[in-house]
Amino acid sequence: MFPLPLRERVRVRGERKTTMVKTIVNGAAGRMGSRIIALIQETDGISLSGAIERQGHQSVGKDAGESAMWGKVGISITDNLSKIIDDSEVVIEFTMPKSTIENLRIASIRKIPFVIGTTGFSNDELEEVKGLTKTIPCVMAPNMSVGVNLVFKTIADIAKILGDDYDIEIVEAHHRFKKDAPSGTALKMAEVIAEALNRNLKEVGIYARHGIIGERKKREIGIQTVRAGDIVGEHTVIFGGMGERIEVTHRAHTRDNFARGAIRAAKWVVKQKPGLYSMMDVLGLK
Repeated sequence: MFPLPLRERVRVRGERKTTMVKTIVNGAAGRMGSRIIALIQETDGISLSGAIERQGHQSVGKDAGESAMWGKVGISITDNLSKIIDDSEVVIEFTMPKSTIENLRIASIRKIPFVIGTTGFSNDELEEVKGLTKTIPCVMAPNMSVGVNLVFKTIADIAKILGDDYDIEIVEAHHRFKKDAPSGTALKMAEVIAEALNRNLKEVGIYARHGIIGERKKREIGIQTVRAGDIVGEHTVIFGGMGERIEVTHRAHTRDNFARGAIRAAKWVVKQKPGLYSMMDVLGLK
């Protein structure tokens, strides 16, 4: 008997059969990677087929489930995507831009779909991502939370209605270990609002204020950063008018919202044509 194609392999639970999407998680020992690995074990339609960490990481060689504080899953963490990618259907990546680009190149050659949760890309790196995803389907989002993506849609609608009569400020707060600032989510919020108002964020984005700065310019979009303790993630968009203020806030209590979103994206992207997608596509919000 010939082996079944990957997408036709099933997990049988009683009388119920579930097609399994075989998934590699890169950044397996990190805060996000660990939660994704744990939640994959609880989610129908997806299975862990590989786990990766950077060369020299203390978790390389350890069981991925034990590293994620879940329990033994029988898959060891490796440091080389090329060695395991051919027996998988999708890669989920939450690491650093350089690592993500390197692994996306491999996936592009092997024609394996990709999910990118990494943030902090330079403009040149983003252009390379766009080029590489012409041959594979890829979901790239600064925030995989369902709630945050609903906020993206909401703030765009609010901005269009309010127009230029309201000042816009974005305040984001994260844990002390976050390496990039502002957060990718805050930047995406600013981009969404700028597009809704026909503004160029490169011209109107204000990322810090200090000293005698003069009166606020009407078209500014302020983006302010807080880094403290173990804050998972908080984002507030302020629409400030004369006599009233509208605030839209999203607070993440755990990373599980992001992890579940990444898993949802992985299950969705394997069915898509080559191209670069967002969580708005995954959730049908476009």
